Amino acid sequence: MQDAGKVVRIGGATASFSDTALSVTQLLSGGALDYLIFDYLAEGSMGIFGRMQAADPAAGYGTDFLTVHVGPHLSEIASRGVKVVANAGGVNPAGLAVALEALIAEKDLQLKVAYVEGDDLRPRQADLLSAGCRDMFTGAEFPDHVLSSNAYLGAFPIAAALAHGADIVITGRVVDSAVVLGPLIHEFGWCSDDWDLLAAGTLAGHVLECGAQVTGGTFTDWRDVPDWANMGYPIGECRADGSFVVTKPTGTGGLVSIGTVAEQILYEVSDPADYIVADVRCDFSNVVLNEAGPNRVLVSGAKGRPATNTYKACATFDAGWRTTAYQPIIGEDAAAKAVRQAEALFARSRLLLQARNLANFSQTDVVLIGGEASFGAHANPAGSREVIAKLVVDHPTQEGAAIFAREQWAGISGMAVGTSINLSTSVMPVTGIFLFLIDKHKIVPTMTINGVTRQLPQHPGLPVNGQGHAPERRTMAVAPAGEVTASLVDLAWVRSGDKGHLFNVAVIARKPEYLPYLQASLTPEAVGEWYRHFGRDGLAPRVDCYDVPGLHALNFVVHDALQGGINASTRLDPAAKGMGQMLLRFPIRIADRIWPGPSAPPKA
Repeated sequence: MQDAGKVVRIGGATASFSDTALSVTQLLSGGALDYLIFDYLAEGSMGIFGRMQAADPAAGYGTDFLTVHVGPHLSEIASRGVKVVANAGGVNPAGLAVALEALIAEKDLQLKVAYVEGDDLRPRQADLLSAGCRDMFTGAEFPDHVLSSNAYLGAFPIAAALAHGADIVITGRVVDSAVVLGPLIHEFGWCSDDWDLLAAGTLAGHVLECGAQVTGGTFTDWRDVPDWANMGYPIGECRADGSFVVTKPTGTGGLVSIGTVAEQILYEVSDPADYIVADVRCDFSNVVLNEAGPNRVLVSGAKGRPATNTYKACATFDAGWRTTAYQPIIGEDAAAKAVRQAEALFARSRLLLQARNLANFSQTDVVLIGGEASFGAHANPAGSREVIAKLVVDHPTQEGAAIFAREQWAGISGMAVGTSINLSTSVMPVTGIFLFLIDKHKIVPTMTINGVTRQLPQHPGLPVNGQGHAPERRTMAVAPAGEVTASLVDLAWVRSGDKGHLFNVAVIARKPEYLPYLQASLTPEAVGEWYRHFGRDGLAPRVDCYDVPGLHALNFVVHDALQGGINASTRLDPAAKGMGQMLLRFPIRIADRIWPGPSAPPKA
């Protein structure tokens, strides 16, 4: 029987494999933790780890886990009895486990390490090719030259490892939130058909696994967030009924508020009512947030439905070579000079390719940093007198990319006046991403502890058509009356993030009474038009809108606007961190009795 009074305290230490070295010390000293969790993996990092292992078969995992995040703290972790769960295994969980066990033995500690496998699909590449597997968003064929290929496993293998006495659990690719859901399944005895509880635990994981993004990092009202230098990392106080409180260690910087938590709940989410992970289909649309004290927010109300019979999977692959150069250009009409110079350098380099009988560039692009090119038609009309021109060329060969890397230097003396010394030039391989689904019955998760490997039971789920129910477009026959125009930022918090070739933008009303006016102005068509410069062939990208009544929010999904995904996009912001910032000045018509203006006195 579940203990209703039991609280499991989980600290979220990293949002990526390169996150701060300070979080673990902070959480261990001020967290009174039961678990410390680490999220190392994303589509981009899987490609990096895949390249690492291609160069060295013993590599392919997050070495910072040993040298920065956990290794230096093993003695304290052992003495405090804190358990660790991390997906730091990358494409080689067994390799990290062996290295970790050697470090534990060197320190003469008694810590049991388990690792989870079964996600690696590289041995099945021929089967995936012969089956005609296609990208779930673009329809592209399965790629050649695969670097990594992994199914996103669920949380039950982690729970199994803990049940067998593991103190530290290492995984490869699992659903990000599984590093939290796994401990909660273990601690509270949740079953594979406890859909609401699994959804609630998934939500806790979704909130905690991005580290300081829920404690004030990347918050819209950044001026309200104190002491970035000592930014507090999150702690989830989780209960058996699925509710949890988000907080942070006492005496740390940062902020936990309704706004910071709401932003994180909708970060990188498409349909909040049908958020699909390996173990459950989650409905976050009616989640409720309540202040539970200073820097304490209570989260409740998640609902769940049976899981699907497929795993999401992601392959990364070698997609040629890229040269990226950053040229400072100073003076009058700096942006116009930069564009002309880029076009001339591209043309000159194409002549050099022809002279060597090499193929043309597969892609060229120029992004003007400082010229507000990312804002499209909504850029500040005042011309900047200093820009950095990010010049990008892709070529099938390293030789072709290197030709541009050398030739672009000619701009400093032979082209635009005000061109200064190049800030950086790199010639690097390009990593593409390929997203697909794979039947669960084709995957056999395993868990290894004390040298014994166990195959784990499957929870196959139910078949679905497509990726969940179709989005419902809102239509409003009559808009609310609006006497004044506010900027979106006056009325809402905004958070954006990437997912493959698309991005989401969450808009959360600061007050519930603002929501009808946000709905009236922020139609999918209007939002698509705002982001027209990210669409293909001059067309506005398709936008879906989802209502999130529990958070008084709207969630927009902007399709096919990050061409190439986070690894291969030429955009200034391939992670879509700034896409929400571009929407902050969207005009919202609102009644003056509801919003009197930023400087007007409050009305009775």
